[in-house]
Amino acid sequence: LLLDLLPPGVCNLLNPAAIYANNEISLGDVEIYGFDYDYTLAQYSNLLHSMIFNTARDILIEQFKYPEGLGKYDYIPGFAIRGLHYDVQKSLLMKIDAFHYVQLGTAYRGLKPVPDEEVIELYGGTQHIPLYQMSDFYGKGPSLKQFMDIFSLPEMTLLSSVIDYFITHGIEFDQVHLYKDISDAIRDVHVKGVMYKWIEKDLEQYILHGDEIYAVLNRLVNHKKKLFLITNSPFSFVDKGMKHMVGKNWRDLFDMVIVQADKPNFFTDRRKPFRKLDDKGSLQWDKINQLEKGKIYKEGNLFDFLRLTGWRGSKVLYFGDHLYSDLADLMLRHGWRTGAIVPELETEIRIINTEQYMHSLTWQQALTGLLERMQMYQDAESKQVLLEWMKERQEIRSLTKNLFNPQFGSIFRTFHNPTYFSRRLVRVSDILNYDVNVTFYPRRTPLQHEAPLWMDQLCTGCMKTPFLEEMVHIR
Repeated sequence: LLLDLLPPGVCNLLNPAAIYANNEISLGDVEIYGFDYDYTLAQYSNLLHSMIFNTARDILIEQFKYPEGLGKYDYIPGFAIRGLHYDVQKSLLMKIDAFHYVQLGTAYRGLKPVPDEEVIELYGGTQHIPLYQMSDFYGKGPSLKQFMDIFSLPEMTLLSSVIDYFITHGIEFDQVHLYKDISDAIRDVHVKGVMYKWIEKDLEQYILHGDEIYAVLNRLVNHKKKLFLITNSPFSFVDKGMKHMVGKNWRDLFDMVIVQADKPNFFTDRRKPFRKLDDKGSLQWDKINQLEKGKIYKEGNLFDFLRLTGWRGSKVLYFGDHLYSDLADLMLRHGWRTGAIVPELETEIRIINTEQYMHSLTWQQALTGLLERMQMYQDAESKQVLLEWMKERQEIRSLTKNLFNPQFGSIFRTFHNPTYFSRRLVRVSDILNYDVNVTFYPRRTPLQHEAPLWMDQLCTGCMKTPFLEEMVHIR
């Protein structure tokens, strides 16, 4: 029956390598391309997450005097996903949807799930998190912190591991102090340059997709596009990585290179002027009245950048991986076009294309349709059938979630709603790998009160509705 419901070829309908648009954008109108560096131009192997976890764990033990037993914990690949919220006061790591509801079954204290009943009790008898508690424009709220970048995966896993150790050993702890200590330990790995040294020593092992970056940048330059780079990383680190991926003359491709920019402050704080670096990375003292091609600049701010370049509005497209630090200000306050780098998208689309996912989702939708149309029957026998259907539907929803991540599911949706991460992604990003004059047209997603009968979906055969002929007679 399920095979009959699935149109031919539906399991390969989506291209994992495709570009997906949240807003209509014509690349023919884009004259200037900007890039972040870490996890945008430079993609890193998963080994880096283990190194960050281990080093921050050792900092907790050696410098913060945490129990030595923590040394037995290793990084758990695939434990956490991007976009989760952490309630500092309740020590809860959880997934929240676009309407501020906690997805039940995805709340963890330490490494163990918290029962749904306890989660609802903790929030006053509801799954809903009030707006005043939610994260602000940059992902930080009074008691909730949202983890938005890929570098946050080891931080979430370390946070969960430390809490697991304390709970398992009956050690009382102050939630605020513990969260701050772990955040400081993770920050030290980045700020003190430890991570940079690992990568520089073995670029081949840590950096992925170098050939693709070279091809993309060259294609843009060949089409007379201007390029710039704004990164929080230091010049020596970026220089080694770019030479590895693009070649020793990589700076010839860029009209501007800005390092140690201190994003997101770079986009909002007018006080820091640009400083020039020489070819060895040493600071110069002269006042910056123009930004010259081939030169390296440190710090600065976006307002001086706009004034000195004249690069404004929708002719600029900037790519980054952090929705808040890289993209939010640029789109919402300055009108740049923005592209979010989301490596997880390819993995999730490969899962969506599997028969197991398609079968589960199709049958789940069929059960939902039956429940919706048959719920008016309230005799004892019908009620029993409805209960069995609801139980089966819940089991299938959990199975579908587990295909993406056993703890938290997909980073883009809860059981039926977009995640909080997904909503912010759509809000702050418009969308390289094709003709630079292409226009991206986002699909019209039907609202709840609209019929889902768009011709592009009908023509691809993906709108076949389970039991449509049988169910149309039920009133």
